[in-house]
Amino acid sequence: MKTTGLTAAALVLMAQTAWAADIVLGFSMAKTGPYVSLANTNEIAVDMAVAEINAKGGINGNTLRVVKFDTGGDPKQAALAVRQFAEDDKALAVIGPFSSSEVRVAFPAGERLGIVQMSMSSSAPNLTKGFSYAFRNTRDEGKVIDEVLAALRDKKLPTASGAIAYATDDVVSKSIGTAVMPGLLAKYSIPSKGSVDFQYNAFDLSPQVSRLAQMQADVIGLGAPPEAAVNLAKEMKRQGVKGRLIGGTTIADPELPRRMEGAGQSLTIGTTFFANLNDRTKRFTKEFGERAATAGITRREPNQQDAAAYDIVHLIAEAARNAKVAGDPAKLAGERTAVRDALAALKGVEALEGSISFGEDRDAIKPIYVVEVKGSEWTLLDTRKAD
Repeated sequence: MKTTGLTAAALVLMAQTAWAADIVLGFSMAKTGPYVSLANTNEIAVDMAVAEINAKGGINGNTLRVVKFDTGGDPKQAALAVRQFAEDDKALAVIGPFSSSEVRVAFPAGERLGIVQMSMSSSAPNLTKGFSYAFRNTRDEGKVIDEVLAALRDKKLPTASGAIAYATDDVVSKSIGTAVMPGLLAKYSIPSKGSVDFQYNAFDLSPQVSRLAQMQADVIGLGAPPEAAVNLAKEMKRQGVKGRLIGGTTIADPELPRRMEGAGQSLTIGTTFFANLNDRTKRFTKEFGERAATAGITRREPNQQDAAAYDIVHLIAEAARNAKVAGDPAKLAGERTAVRDALAALKGVEALEGSISFGEDRDAIKPIYVVEVKGSEWTLLDTRKAD
């Protein structure tokens, strides 16, 4: 009987060790699909963060492990991913999904399942409203562009008149063109001379640029993905249209200045990550580039979504430590809620992107770096502190 008792005790200990071995995070990534140019390197950043956390002892003595699901940028797949993470993988929380269109479907699903999701890119306004498990490590696109205009004002750069150019077939771009930009031009008392619209993958933008040429605006508010920004800037250069293009995070592509091939000088945008900001961002950028090269990925510079994904892992880990998460499967539902509450309470966490807190709507409050194209690179015009 003594042997049986020892065996039973050993089995209990083994069971406890088994559930304590891993704390699982789901990673809803858009490694393929329409967002691949911005999202395919998020995995590198996530893996970097996980390796750093585990090298320092994990989370409350538990190893952090990530399970991955490629949604392809498809909202239906994003909803399927969160269900799989919550029900099959027993994940504590979810990194992602990537886009605003995915978030619109995945956030309600995550709310029903009671699991935190934190997006690294979706920036359409008000996507977290009405939810308690929905977080974004992004800034609302309206706030980002607001800070761009504030920086132009403070730097006394020309803003006497404005115009708007936007893609109609992209959710965020259309929102910028039809709602965000008109409101912000009015806020800064910049008379609008009109707007032009286009399909985001349109190659010939000469008719739209001809109309912009007639408007002769000092600033042209742009709602578009990076490819459309490149085409518009090149056509503006060809037609000799001046005016400063301004935008937000939708065109925060580290390679954009080089891709513009001399066009788009003074293009000014807001972003939440600037690679040359300090020693920490430079170290991150260096290791990221080395990992990208090893993986055979062409782009070697991290973008703001990469930095945001990296910080999401660290933010969830910090919340899990504060919530004293132990990784017990029997207590998973309660620990998911505890992580939600601990995330909402985070204030002034010194992260890669700067000091991060979460507001009442669970969107990240963090600095905005206003950058502009000079030559073939982004240069820092202004740093707008978190509010």
